[in-house]
Amino acid sequence: MKLVVKLLLTAFAVLVLSNLLSGIIVDDYMTAIIIAFVIAVLNLFVRPVLVILTLPVTILTLGLFLFVINAIIILMAGKLVSGFYVNGFFTALLFSVLLSIFRSFLFSLMKEEKMNR
Repeated sequence: MKLVVKLLLTAFAVLVLSNLLSGIIVDDYMTAIIIAFVIAVLNLFVRPVLVILTLPVTILTLGLFLFVINAIIILMAGKLVSGFYVNGFFTALLFSVLLSIFRSFLFSLMKEEKMNR
């Protein structure tokens, strides 16, 4: 159940950010749910491979290259999901950073709500 709630919150974050950023287009809420699922799967399987392959660069940049990896994941999701369009690398980079911040905020609200019970 917790996974479903996280996917729905991520889909909500994707929709909000697509309205804020002009370079991101999401057709509808169902597409946002699919995007959330695809990003989760890419983060589960592709991200670890990219992190291992780019480990020297990541160490040299003190971890800042992980933002580039996140942008690549967003670009890959844009290629895989019809109805989700990303207008370039820097838009994907900004979107991935804002999505991470927004998701952290939403997930922290979910944890606080659980602690108050």
